[in-house]
Amino acid sequence: MSNSMSKTPNIFVRSLRELKSTRCLALTALLIAMNIALDLMGLELRLPPDLKIGFGFLANAAVGMLFGPSVAMLAGVCTDLLGYFAGGFTMGGYFPGFTLTAIVAGLFWGLWMYPRRVSLWRAIGAKVCINLFCNIGLNTLWLTLTGGKAMSVLLVARVPKNLLMLPIEIAVLYFGMKLVLRFYHMLPAVRSAERPAGQKLP
Repeated sequence: MSNSMSKTPNIFVRSLRELKSTRCLALTALLIAMNIALDLMGLELRLPPDLKIGFGFLANAAVGMLFGPSVAMLAGVCTDLLGYFAGGFTMGGYFPGFTLTAIVAGLFWGLWMYPRRVSLWRAIGAKVCINLFCNIGLNTLWLTLTGGKAMSVLLVARVPKNLLMLPIEIAVLYFGMKLVLRFYHMLPAVRSAERPAGQKLP
């Protein structure tokens, strides 16, 4: 029993092994580019009262779901740095705290949704962790350090906003990942790897 368990790679090692796949590298690069493009275009869902829900997080979630926490954390670093440079330094000086937030978010996406598992409970768990630890916790701390406002003042606005957005973001995440997974299984290389030996593709 112990021997078989020792031979089973943990989720981080399994995720790192995904990097050997050209499919992983290509799709991750595509999703990073999509995330940056969505942020630069400002594509978002506007809801009363003054709520804005972006769609870039779906690209991050897709990386974590498809390729695990190790790849998603690396993608978080790339997305944050490339997004900063692509934005033409419009957000002021670079602050590494937001890169750390992106890494932690990638960790949560991978832990909750890898390997390629989509359920309502996983979507809830992942988004609750990210809104609580990343959005309300880390990002509020970084905004306090960079903006000079008291953390308690920022929390008064950020906590209700994140709580109000949470149910909608969970729904967007759940159905979005269902769609991503469907497209992923339609890729020829994936279909070929998943079909039983000797069975022809339709």
